[in-house]
Amino acid sequence: MEAKKILWVDDEIELLKSHIIFLSEKGFEVDTVTNGEDAISSVKDKNFDIIFLDEMMAGMGGLETLSRIIEINPNIPVIMITKSEEESLMDEAIGGKISDYLTKPVNPSQVLLVCKKILEGKKISGEYATKDYLQDFAQISQALMTDLDFAEWTDIYRKLVNWDVELDLHPDIGLRQTLNDQWREANKEFSKFVEKNYVHWINSQGDIDTPSLTTEITEKYVLNHLPDENTNVFYFVLDCLRLDQWMVMEKLLVDQFNIEKDFYYGILPTATPYARNSLFGGLFPGEIEKYYPDLWMSKNDDERSMNKYEKELLQLLVDRKKIKLKNELKYIKIIDPEVGRNFEQNVLFHIKILI
Repeated sequence: MEAKKILWVDDEIELLKSHIIFLSEKGFEVDTVTNGEDAISSVKDKNFDIIFLDEMMAGMGGLETLSRIIEINPNIPVIMITKSEEESLMDEAIGGKISDYLTKPVNPSQVLLVCKKILEGKKISGEYATKDYLQDFAQISQALMTDLDFAEWTDIYRKLVNWDVELDLHPDIGLRQTLNDQWREANKEFSKFVEKNYVHWINSQGDIDTPSLTTEITEKYVLNHLPDENTNVFYFVLDCLRLDQWMVMEKLLVDQFNIEKDFYYGILPTATPYARNSLFGGLFPGEIEKYYPDLWMSKNDDERSMNKYEKELLQLLVDRKKIKLKNELKYIKIIDPEVGRNFEQNVLFHIKILI
């Protein structure tokens, strides 16, 4: 394997000879220059994998040199080395798009660590991902042979989804097929679990040994917030959203919201006209048909009209619970024109996400 190339820029480079020797012994090819002008020339003439750049140099300083290097090659990792610990200087260096910084005096282990983190981080994290997944694989496989309860099944689901996301970051470690096979085994065993327990769940809602079902979600996580007149409640229902997709979205929201995640079990059938109507109405499909026949779909309804009374069902649920709203219930439906998926909008400033 070709040695990784390092450029070290420092006007006192002779004092760093021990560091250079140390990196060379670790398999790196190290070039050295003593000023910004020579650094720029070197970057123009040669490809480097990483640059160590002194912040305080005679002539062209480190920040100016950094700016010029980025103009030539914006993708090269630059490690700023500084004597100063002033926060403003650190902010200025970070704003200049450095990859990391070290404060003098640096020691060889610090230098090696930052090299490995930047140049070999993905490889190392892949090796640890392999080790950790194989450990989880054995634990999950063993658990699938036991009598799991609904909370333990939720934990297995979360683990498998997390590994789905993690292995997407490491496509070269060769564990995707292993994970897919474990998904199939888990789905098979989970289907048996649901078949065995579903009748008990629907007849024992609210018991400690039953999971939350679709019919309980709106009351449990939304209506309980409505009596507070000082609380604005927004209830978002995102149809057909998988947990791994939410995990991507969550990264965009975590800085603006306090996020809690909880899990529930969908009623059967999970198809749109049954599960979503039950979500808004707080009733099973048969109960909606019995008590509100005018709001139940007819055989002639097309698919897009199967959930057209969700606002009315939600209002009826609010009325049944004798909750007085400060303002009129507002309901907005957003339809994706490409795939025809419906997204019901109505969650909380403190968001509660249900998977």
